[in-house]
Formats: sequence, C-alpha cells, structure tokens
Amino acid sequence: MIITGMKAYKMGIVENLISPEMQIQPAGIELTLNSVWKFIDSGTIDLTNKYRRIPEVEQIPFDNEGKVHLKMGAYKIIYNEIIKIPRNMIAIGLPRSSLLRCGATINTALWDPGYIGRSESLLHVYNEHGITLYKNARIIQLIFIELEEEPHKTYEGKYQKENINLN
Repeated sequence: MIITGMKAYKMGIVENLISPEMQIQPAGIELTLNSVWKFIDSGTIDLTNKYRRIPEVEQIPFDNEGKVHLKMGAYKIIYNEIIKIPRNMIAIGLPRSSLLRCGATINTALWDPGYIGRSESLLHVYNEHGITLYKNARIIQLIFIELEEEPHKTYEGKYQKENINLN
C-alpha cells in the first residue's frame, strides 16, 4: 500500500522540511537540494565490497544569489531532509517532472526498511545547455510503500546515518 504524503509527514518519516506546505504532496514528499558535488576520480564496485571505493568529490558552491549552473554531466547531490524509513516500509524516489522537462533527471537507489540519513543521489544533466538549480529547489519526490510483512532484517549498511550532521 502506498502511504500518502501527509501520513508519512505525520509519522515523522521525513524531517527537516524547508516548506511542508509545498513539499507534502498527495502521494509523497518532495526533497530539496542541499548541495551539489562533482566527481574528481573513479570508483570501484565488487561483489563483497572488499574492493569498493567511492569516488572523491568536490563541492560546487552556490553563487551569491543561491544558484548553481551545471553543464552536461553527472553530479552527486545531497538533500536537506533527513529520512527515517520504518522497518515495515520502503521508499522510492522519482524526479519532479519540471526537472525532466529541463533535460535532467535523478537516479536513486531504494530506501530500505530501517534506513536513516540525509540521502545522496545521482543528478544527470542531459541538456547540452545545462541547468540552473537554486539551493533548496524541490527536485525529487519520495513515495512510501508499506510492506505486507516486516523483513527479516533492516538496513545495516555503510550509509546508515549518512550526512546527518550537515548544516
């Protein structure tokens, strides 16, 4: 069953909203842009994570007007909101249609039961002219799905409680 945005908000699944009246949607909650990072080297992925290496990144600052212009390419983004997925739910993130209409999209992984953190995603700019984003722009919507039964375990991975202490 999909949980409404208002119910998810009342349950405290998403904290630190910039503007609840704008971010709470009928079928989910929109997340806003905290920061943008460019990749400065490569990463490595394997089966067991023995050789896993996440690439180094460098923050791209917002200008004096609170905006950043991004050229075509891939960027890591961090959201303002802190997500706390209950053990009987998952969340899926979808880009806002306005972002798609500007020639960009966001790729995400699944938000697992028990995950807590200020999430990161991949922003991909396809528009050859780039895109301008303002700090706190609403860019993605999370939808929350209640599981039929609780899973045998909850999220315990490396990214648990990631970016919690960001400003």
